[in-house]
Amino acid sequence: MATTAVHHFRLTHSVSSIRPSTRTKLRPNSVRCCTTTGTAEAQRVTVKNGNDSLEICRVLNGMWQTSGGWGRIDRNDAVDAMLHYADAGLSTFDMADHYGPAEDLYGIFINRVRRERPPELLDKVRGLTKWVPPPVKMTSSYVRENIDLSRRRMDVASLDMLQFHWWDYSNSGYLDALKHLTDLKGEGKIKTVALTNFDTETLQIILENDIPVVSNQVQHSIVDMRPQQKMAELCQLTGVKLITYGTVMGGLLSEKFLDTNLSIPFAGPPLNTPSLQKYKRMVDAWGGWSLFQSLLQTLKRVAVKHGVSIPTVAVRYVLDQPGVAGSMIGVRLGLAEHIKDSNAIFSLSLDEEDVNNIQEVLRKGKDLLRIIGDCGDEYRRA
Repeated sequence: MATTAVHHFRLTHSVSSIRPSTRTKLRPNSVRCCTTTGTAEAQRVTVKNGNDSLEICRVLNGMWQTSGGWGRIDRNDAVDAMLHYADAGLSTFDMADHYGPAEDLYGIFINRVRRERPPELLDKVRGLTKWVPPPVKMTSSYVRENIDLSRRRMDVASLDMLQFHWWDYSNSGYLDALKHLTDLKGEGKIKTVALTNFDTETLQIILENDIPVVSNQVQHSIVDMRPQQKMAELCQLTGVKLITYGTVMGGLLSEKFLDTNLSIPFAGPPLNTPSLQKYKRMVDAWGGWSLFQSLLQTLKRVAVKHGVSIPTVAVRYVLDQPGVAGSMIGVRLGLAEHIKDSNAIFSLSLDEEDVNNIQEVLRKGKDLLRIIGDCGDEYRRA
């Protein structure tokens, strides 16, 4: 393995919002994010907590799109597409127990990698999954049963990363579940324990209970900068990293929606997928379609300057934010492909002029933290 350079993150602003108990109990930088030196420096990152570590690609292939609503997925075409992404260096796949056939597709894919690709590629492939349980009693046997199911579907002895979601913070069963997951990690059934859609306060509680999480997957885009307002501060203090989704807003952050007017029926591209509909509501909350058009126009000027696309600029901007280890781009396996745009992210460097121009537009938007709440609150509002 190439030499690694460890980047230590220091808190650069007030920690007044972090509970005093955390400042005394949590060890700064106990979880590290490392980037590999040399040509792969911009492409892969290692999230680490103590003896637990996992190297991932900084641009992850999101598999929510296999769950229905984006077009019919053909199994063979989907697995072929996964191989194309992996061959191109985009070898980290993110899925969940409830993403339709996603875990099963990964199982077929990883077996083809074992048979048809050199060991060097197999060593770089990663499968990150999520467990989203109902609010039942979190016994050791119940947790084990569900993790074993994902292991069988993905055909792996050990899950590379298990990202845990919980619906109701008033039910402290999430701590029981995470402790059982930590036990399964000790047995070798999970390599790293992580979270998805947890807010800052609850992440803090989890860390105070000595749960060795390495990351929290949250919604984060150039429009939705909520993670930088509270979560990033705790991440800088503790080293827990962010993996982001919704970073291209289901495709809204693209040339396809530039200079369009969605207020006129049938005048613009249809919002015909669950992700487009979801993130259009986020645009409405942030500032509306007119302001969003100003943002797209600014991103287009930056993209033309660097010879890339709007989504490439949008992802690069988020990857450059404090605490962010990787960003998700949804893949419509066998239906569409964006390997070229994804790989262009790694060589793109936004300069001060680019950032200033983007931030000038962002300052005109509303504060989504005040409107929606912290990370994950959009899923827990009554």
